[in-house]
Amino acid sequence: MNKEDLDQLLDAMVQSADGISDLIFVVGRPMQVESQGDLKPFVREQFDTILTSERIESLAMAIIGKNPRLLQDLKEHGSCDCGYTLGNSCRFRVNIYIQNGNHAMVLRHLRPLIPTFDSLNLGSTFREIIKEKNGIIFVTGGTGMGKTTTMAAMLNEINKTRDIHILTLEDPIEFVLTPIKSTFSQRELGRDFFSFHRGMRAAMRQAPKIIFIGEIRDRETMEIVLNAGETGHLVFSTLHTTSASSTINRIIGMFGVEEEQQVRERLAGSMRYIISQRLVPAISGSRLLVTEMMGSNLRTREAILLGENEGRRLDDIIEAGTVNGWHSFEQSIFKAYENDMITEETALLYSSNKMKMIQRIDNLSLHKPRKTINADSMTAFLRMENEAKQGKAPDKVHH
Repeated sequence: MNKEDLDQLLDAMVQSADGISDLIFVVGRPMQVESQGDLKPFVREQFDTILTSERIESLAMAIIGKNPRLLQDLKEHGSCDCGYTLGNSCRFRVNIYIQNGNHAMVLRHLRPLIPTFDSLNLGSTFREIIKEKNGIIFVTGGTGMGKTTTMAAMLNEINKTRDIHILTLEDPIEFVLTPIKSTFSQRELGRDFFSFHRGMRAAMRQAPKIIFIGEIRDRETMEIVLNAGETGHLVFSTLHTTSASSTINRIIGMFGVEEEQQVRERLAGSMRYIISQRLVPAISGSRLLVTEMMGSNLRTREAILLGENEGRRLDDIIEAGTVNGWHSFEQSIFKAYENDMITEETALLYSSNKMKMIQRIDNLSLHKPRKTINADSMTAFLRMENEAKQGKAPDKVHH
């Protein structure tokens, strides 16, 4: 397939529904688009309804072209990552991979506009976060939870107010940041640098005040990030972790047992904020961002230094830090339910402590009329929870 035909196909897929986030090509299925968290088939007359490995390979090669690094990654590692620009209209983050011996491909649709705090409905605490001058700020969550979008919003707010050099290391570049007051050096893996730890090491010699590293994947990169946070830089980074507690454990787990105490001390001194994100189904039919936020104070530093125990749990410390703008996922989910943004079933399904969430909902009912959780509703909730554990998208259930 040539580039012109590929561009026409991708443009048609992006225009086929509102809120397209991903284009998915898997053997034995039709081309699919993900809209508001749900997969929908995309059928085009000149294509067979069901995709073959050969068809997907032809699409993939039109994207890869003759790039030797991508071809080598696909051959040696079974997958490769790159960016792809569709005319002047939009960009994609592309992952081409082999599954069950066949080619497959997922294109993440990247939004062209730089998001703002208001458009993402981020709280006032984010304006305090971007005032930090050094240390490390982590934004964590699963794939597709909007981590890079939140990062872009924070960097662009800094761009409006500070005359500084900001350097980014990305795979690929998702948002092209236009200088307002700040100066940007945006570097893309595979084109401008060739490994995150080497890119991070070079960044220390490129005079940035702020460094954004798209993902920390290994011990060597984390070591340099800790060093940067300790030496006057402000480092933003993402991790595929689901909470503040799991983030701390993931970082410590990158190092040997003999290094644990030293890493705990360094992390306690350099960590400024951990923001964890999830997207949950909203009553409106879209997806709603819910967050956990933890900053640095005496209690969080103590928990990092000494580890958690029954009397020193990060979840409890976070919930006690609301005066600082901190909040747990449980508090964020309950607030969304209280404001009629999500259903009761969604609040329960995405809650970590089901009984505590039920107690909160029961207490709310004293001030706000609501239907009780009847047998049918509880059965539906348990079914949704079981489907979620099995990796299925839960059906929508209404009272």
